[in-house]
Parts: sequence; C-alpha cells; structure tokens
Amino acid sequence: FKGFLPLTIVKGNLPSLLGREWFKPLQISLSGVHKMQTEPDAKPTALTSLEDEFRDVFSPELGKYKGTPISFNLDPNIAPIRLKPRRVPFAIRPKVEEQLDKLIKQGILEPVDHAKWETPIVTPVKPDGSIRICADYKTTLNRALQHNAYPVPVVQHLLHSISQGKIFAKLDLAQAYQQLPVDEATAEAQTIVTHRGAFKCKRLQFGVSIAPGLFQSIMERLLIDIPGVVPYFDDVIISASSQADLYQKLRIVLSRLQEAGLKLKKDKCHIGVAQVEFLGFLINASGISPTPSKLKAIKEAPPPKDKSELQAFLGLLNFYNVFLPQKATVAEPLHRLLDKTAAWNWGKKEAEAFSKVKALLTSNSILMQYNETLPLTLTCDASPYGIGAVLSHKLPNGKEAPVAYFSKTLSKPQRNYSQIDKEALAAVAGVKRFHEYLYGRKFTLVTDHKPLLGILAGDKPTPNILSPRMLRWTVFLAAYNYELTHRPGKEIANADALSRCPLPDTAEDPAPSATILNIEVDRPGLLTSAEIARLTAQDKTMARVSNYVWKGWPLSTQASSNTRRSTRFAEKENRVSGSLNNDMPHYERRKTELSVLKGCLLWGDRVVIPPTLRRKILAVLHNGHPGMVKMKALARSYVWWPGLDKDIEAWVETCNPCQETRQAPPKARPTAWETPSTPWARVHIDFAGPFHGQTFLIIVDAYSKWLEVTIMNSTTTEATIKALQRIFSTHGIPDIVVSDNGPQFTAKDFEEFLADLGIRHALSAPAHPATNGQAEIMVKLTKTTLKK
Repeated sequence: FKGFLPLTIVKGNLPSLLGREWFKPLQISLSGVHKMQTEPDAKPTALTSLEDEFRDVFSPELGKYKGTPISFNLDPNIAPIRLKPRRVPFAIRPKVEEQLDKLIKQGILEPVDHAKWETPIVTPVKPDGSIRICADYKTTLNRALQHNAYPVPVVQHLLHSISQGKIFAKLDLAQAYQQLPVDEATAEAQTIVTHRGAFKCKRLQFGVSIAPGLFQSIMERLLIDIPGVVPYFDDVIISASSQADLYQKLRIVLSRLQEAGLKLKKDKCHIGVAQVEFLGFLINASGISPTPSKLKAIKEAPPPKDKSELQAFLGLLNFYNVFLPQKATVAEPLHRLLDKTAAWNWGKKEAEAFSKVKALLTSNSILMQYNETLPLTLTCDASPYGIGAVLSHKLPNGKEAPVAYFSKTLSKPQRNYSQIDKEALAAVAGVKRFHEYLYGRKFTLVTDHKPLLGILAGDKPTPNILSPRMLRWTVFLAAYNYELTHRPGKEIANADALSRCPLPDTAEDPAPSATILNIEVDRPGLLTSAEIARLTAQDKTMARVSNYVWKGWPLSTQASSNTRRSTRFAEKENRVSGSLNNDMPHYERRKTELSVLKGCLLWGDRVVIPPTLRRKILAVLHNGHPGMVKMKALARSYVWWPGLDKDIEAWVETCNPCQETRQAPPKARPTAWETPSTPWARVHIDFAGPFHGQTFLIIVDAYSKWLEVTIMNSTTTEATIKALQRIFSTHGIPDIVVSDNGPQFTAKDFEEFLADLGIRHALSAPAHPATNGQAEIMVKLTKTTLKK
C-alpha cells in the first residue's frame, strides 16, 4: 500500500487509536463484537472534576487527622521495656539517616534524649534500593497494650450494603496509620531507638497490634452512615446505581475526608469501574460471586507427571475425606495407578477421574463460605518447585473446612532458595493472597518447617542477623495478628499437595537487589560475586554448607544445638571430607541465618568469604591502616568467615607501619578536660613530622573537632606565631590554647604573644595525648595518618 492515511495526535499519555481505514493496509482482520459498553448517565468529566475540587485530598503530602489524638491504654502491671538499638550496616546507613530526616520533616518523628519505652528498628531494603524503617514492637509495646479490640465488620453485612450497585469506586488511603496523631504519652510509648539516638513517634505506627482496629473505628465514624459506602481498614468501597449517584456519594466521602484531614493515594484509587474485588468476592451489576482465584489453584491444577505427584494430590483428597463420602469411587482409577506393580499410564479414564476429583474439591460439599465467627487457619507448604496454601475454618468438631486455595510455581531463581526461604515464601505469599480475610483478625499460621518458629513467630523479637529477603518478610508479617505453629509434613497434606501440583504461573516475590554487597575499593573489579561463587564451590566445607542450605540440614543436627552434638557433627564431616576441618560447628550454629544468592553463601547480609580469598579481603579492609577496632567494624558490615576477628587481630599485629606508629605508653596521669560550651573556646596545637620532607602544624577545636593543618617551612617560635596569627584572623581568638612542652610553645615570645591576646596557655604532659582530652585524639590521628 502506498498513500496517505489520517493519524490523530492528542496530548497526554493515552493508548494509540487508529481509524478503520488503517485495517486493510495493515492486514488487520476483525469479526464479531468484542465488547459493548453503554454510555453512563452523566458526563465522565463530572467524576474527574472531583479531583480538582478536592485537590488537598489527592495531594502527595502526608495527611493529618483533625480529630482527637490516639491514646493507648497500657497494662500498669507491665514495666516499660527499653532495648538497645540494632547495628545498622555502614552500606545502608546513609539511606537510613535520609529516611529518618524525612520522617522528622514530615512531623512523624521527634528526637528525644531518652524515653521509658525504647523499641529498636529494623531496616528492610526495598527492591528499588530504598530503605523502610519499621519498629519491632512485638517484644516491647505490644505486650503492654490492653486490647479493647474493635470488632471487624461482618462480611455478609458489608457485601449486602454494596450488592445493588452498577458502578463502583475503590479508594485507598496513603500511609493510613501515620495520618493519625497520637497524644504525648502514646508518642513516648512508641519511641524508637536508632544508631542516631531515640525518636518519639507522634503518629500511629505500623506494627502496633491494635492499630488496625483503631483505624477502622475512625473510618466507620466518618463514613458508615452514607448508603452504599463501606470503609474496610485503609480501603473505601463505594457502590452506586448510576454515574450521577456515584458522583454524589464521592462528593460526600471526599468532603468528609477533607474535613477530617485525611488523604488518598491517587494512583491506587479506581473510580467509575464496572466491578470490584472485595473480601474474596467479585461485585458487579450482576450481583456477588466468589472470586475465581479462590478455586483457581484446584480447577487449573496440571495433571500429575508421575506417581509421586499423583500421591501428593490424592493426599489433598484424603485430608478432606470426612466431607466426601463418595471420594473412593471417584478416585478409584487414580488409586489403582499407585499400585507398586502398575506401570505409569495416564489415559482417558485417569484424566476423567482427575477432573472429577477437582470438581469434588471445589464443590459446596467441601468448600465453605467465609465466616468471621469461626477460627481461621492458614496452612502453607513448599516443594522444590512450588508453594501452596489453604485457608480453612476450624469447625467445632475440630475438623478443618477449606475456604480458598492458593498455589504457585517457583521461578528459576526461587528454586535456588534455601528450604527455609522457600517455606517462608509460602507463608508470606499465602498471607498476601488472603490479605482481605486475615488482616485485622487473629489467625493460626501452620508450617511443617520448624526453623521458621524462631524467625517468623509473631511474639518473638526479630533476630539480629537475617538475610535482607527474610528481614523484609518479617516486617511484612508484623502487620498481622497470628500464631505460628508447627505440624509434621504428613499432617498438612492439603498444602503439600498444592505445592507439588502448582499452577504454572510463577510466585511473585519482592526479590532483593541482585548485587552482592561488595567492598568499595579504588581498583575496579578487585572482587566479583562470580569469583566468590566459583571459589565457594571449590571449597569442600563451604560447598557442603551451601548444599545443606539448599536441601536442608541433616536431621541429626536439628535435634540439638549443644556444643557436644556440634562437635560430633563436625567430626563426622571431617571424616567424610577426608580433611581436618573445625569450621562446620560455626556454620551449624548459624544454619537458620544462612542463605545462598547467585552461588555466594551469605550470613545475614554479609558475604561468607572462601579461605583462598581471605588474605585479599584482609588487605582491602586494612587499606589506609585503620586500627583494629575500625577494621573489625568495617568487616562486620560486609563479610564473615569463622575466626574473622582473630584473623584481623593477627593481621594488625604483624603490620609493621601500624606497630611503628603505636601510641606510646602513658608517662603521666591523664587530665580530664571540661567540654567547652562554644566553638573555638579551646584549641589544641601540636607539630607533626617531618613526613616526606615537610613539617605540619595541627590545630583542633575541642568543641567541634574542626581540624586545621598548616605546612610549616620552619618550626621556630616566630614562624609558629605567624601561622597562628593567620588562623586566628580567620576563626577568631580562642580563650585557651593547649600544647605540649615543645621549645616553640614554652618560649618567652610565645607566652607574650598569647598574653597580649588575652589567651590562657595550658600545657599537657609530653608523649601522652590522653592528657589533652578527646580533641588531642584528632592530633594523634592526623600525625599517624601522615606517617602512614
């Protein structure tokens, strides 16, 4: 085709639209009616104009509720709890401080010297590299809160109130809890403690166990009297008979939110839609129906490929056999296939039986409707290639009746997760999938993986050492009220079957940054994750540990973690490897904190370094000759291996420049200096050198630790006075000058120079910087650095 065709261009980020005259040249063939839509009663601009009218409600700034501040009732029998701050790795410390500054600017945090309650923070890293600050209230404030639980709305009542709608809106409140101010006592109770000190929290915080109920009560007081409007925690559902009706209801809702000072997250609000998904149901003009995804994990489950997969799927059927008296007849062809002497032959009869079994599992005889009066149980499990979860109600007779199913296939990277990470992913994905059922009420979370009990338990503090992935998951689960329990694998056949016959679409996982934490050095490419992974695989001990992390540790090591058992285990490993190796007990004690990423073994967020690379890492850590303490601090932010501290100590003790510049032993009793009240009130001076043919005059302000270094062509008294005159003309005249007993500083001309300016001269003990106070440490540090 050659010629011209009309193309309309409009302003804005909109889908491309071509006229019908383009179809033939582009060889596009359409037949039949694909979609029909009636024109709404009112003009579409009527709804969009509300955004302009209520601009404050949709603005990105944090809202502030104008009602009565939130107040906590604390149990007077529980004494306030103050915990130490957690260490923040140097690599993410600037981002944490940036986030703290942002929260201070927003009015959420306010620095305090101390408080009765002090809760440490956890700092999970988001996939985009940003930091989230969350308080670990599980073992502090939540223990003392008196739970006057606000009742969760009855689902049937909520559904009934919006069931007659034909057009809908779904609104989402931004940073919902943090829009609610708290009173002074509550702000103090929510105090967090960080590496920068303590901060009281002036808004309601994520992780406070009663926060969901408090927020729900406020939203109901604001909106519950509006027909067709349902507030459910941080969501608001609006049902209307026409677009004009929706416009009127939206105006009322937005007006009340604006009067209350609350704000919405614009990009998560859906206005004028034909249907909404709410509490596991699909609501549209035709009425209310169960969400297809509730049954998708069963209805679309792929046929088993071998006997083991078939046996796992039939385990799901056996788990609910009390509800299915006819299941033996229906599943008979499948059971016959499991006979030891039967060859695997999946034919028409087996396929029909498999379809009938799936129909049974999704029938009304087994699947029950959600009931807020019955206890909820979420059972999760993971297999090498999939995860599964079953949401159930516990009936008065003790049996569990399923409400909804969930399964997903693990992606290729997820299949490389350690078993503990796979099991945790199953729990997190299950909770996320059934959020609307679980949020705001207590439930039981069941797993067959015992190590998770020490990490994800809702009533235990978050461990200090966790992988970034696991840390994010613990923070995510902190928003829910659950009890984590363990059951043997044979008792959770329902979730096990779903994990072994998962749906083909892969599980969503907020994967951490793909970059291994590397030490930044001047020479690019000094060490890569690929090199670490290669040498890890070549080391017998680390390769065996990585294998255990992937596939699970031997059961003999899980029964006990005492030293004797660890020693026996290490001896066994030594016999297997044929070499003397004492490192295995160190790994075994940390087995629940180890993970593998791209072939690299990690302890928390620190890379475990193979033996052949350890000297290279020590050399990098000692670059610039830091002291032993600073070298250890740097290492603890990036790397680990058994005996790391001892290796650092040995490295520093054998470093000639470090030993030559070690501080001399004390020759005089230290003098305690008072801290100045203003800058430049007291300065400390000293000479350093000659280094590289030059001598330096060092001046340090005792108040601010400001450092001035001047190159001196001469060290006579006259040259020293001239140098000080130049510095005093810039910064002002100090009250006190502290120096040692050097001849330049004890000369008569120097004393007269200071006296003429009204400066008091104080002498410190020679060769003992401690008598010069903290500021003199800067002098010593500068001199040591120049020497190196």
